[in-house]
Amino acid sequence: MEANPHQELAVAGSGAIAIGLAALASAGSGRVWLLARSEGSAERARSELSSACPRVDGGDAGRVRVTTNVSDLAGASLAVEAIIEDPEAKNGLLTRLAEAAPDADLATTTSSLSVSELAEACGQRQRLFGLHVFNPVPVMRLVELCLPEGLDPAVGERAAQWCRSAGKTPVEVPDTAGFVVNRLLFPYLFDAVRLQERTGMPSADVDTCMSLGLAHPMGPLALLDLVGLDVAVAISDALYADSGNPEHQAPESVRSKLAAGELGQKTGRGFHEYG
Repeated sequence: MEANPHQELAVAGSGAIAIGLAALASAGSGRVWLLARSEGSAERARSELSSACPRVDGGDAGRVRVTTNVSDLAGASLAVEAIIEDPEAKNGLLTRLAEAAPDADLATTTSSLSVSELAEACGQRQRLFGLHVFNPVPVMRLVELCLPEGLDPAVGERAAQWCRSAGKTPVEVPDTAGFVVNRLLFPYLFDAVRLQERTGMPSADVDTCMSLGLAHPMGPLALLDLVGLDVAVAISDALYADSGNPEHQAPESVRSKLAAGELGQKTGRGFHEYG
């Protein structure tokens, strides 16, 4: 396994991806910062990290410091933005990270937005790259690495080296909405929803057919619940805006569940119910 080029790493966010990244980094970095938006978010993050870090080989929650003060990240050599798929929110946070950690490489975990446009908006074309990890972060091996035009080549080299040092397989992907996985995945997921809308099949039966028939670890409706229906709609909107392909549009039942606050696993109800 390669040496870790980032001994002090910062993750900005407190959702599942941010927690997973911080837990993963705790195994190989001397210090990891996690930037939370509020004291309430910070408390929840500390609790989740205490559970998540022991699940990572070599993970140590004692190496992760949770803060709400962006200036604490000044010494980070890699600062990763890991918040919602909203360009305005991402640009604002990336600008703050760039100012707080002037020597850090910058990454965004976007799964659907243009990395070049984010870099242009926050004025960091030489520093910002796409680091699309998958949930659950400690388990999933793939990292889609988006190295847009104008990026300092050394930043891209360190990014790939960090991925390999963390036991991941980085694959460089084009800067197109959804990269590779989501671009190909979401038409399949949404077609499963449309099949259910047409036929009335129970969610469990749709998922059993696809998980057993294709040897997938879970069916498409369960996967949407894992991703989160709010995230799925955000990805859908970005994909459709880029492609104009109706297969990239979220079906009505997905949007109805979103409106009802049924987001999947995170709320206990989506296409399935969770205890």
